[in-house]
Amino acid sequence: MGDLKTRPTGNSVTHFLNAIQDEKRKQDSYAVLDLMKEITGEPPVLWGSSIIGFGTYHYQYASGREGDWMLTGFSPRKQNLTIYIMSGFEKYDSLLQDLGQFKTGVSCLYIKRLDDIDRDVFKKLIQESVQYMKSRHL
Repeated sequence: MGDLKTRPTGNSVTHFLNAIQDEKRKQDSYAVLDLMKEITGEPPVLWGSSIIGFGTYHYQYASGREGDWMLTGFSPRKQNLTIYIMSGFEKYDSLLQDLGQFKTGVSCLYIKRLDDIDRDVFKKLIQESVQYMKSRHL
């Protein structure tokens, strides 16, 4: 089995964020950084070249494959801020109804700008996901 390509690096999160060209995306990224640090109590770690993760949990699939992954994190992509909600979205229908403008993938929340969403709902979504992940994996 191949190794997971996205892993924690020793690279500077601040250096990575300061290199963002779009000033609004940079401001939003620092706001998400502060929020996730507050929620998790964990320092930010650059995973691979473009994901900022907080905390870790260990997983093992039925196939035997196992590894470690972040409890939550985000990536300031050109099109969207990608927020990693590792517990998925099935449990959070009521929160998502009140969140604002966004799209989702399996565990990814895509937001154009923080101004497009309700920040209190966003904070609660991240808190609940992190609590769920900790209760299942730690």
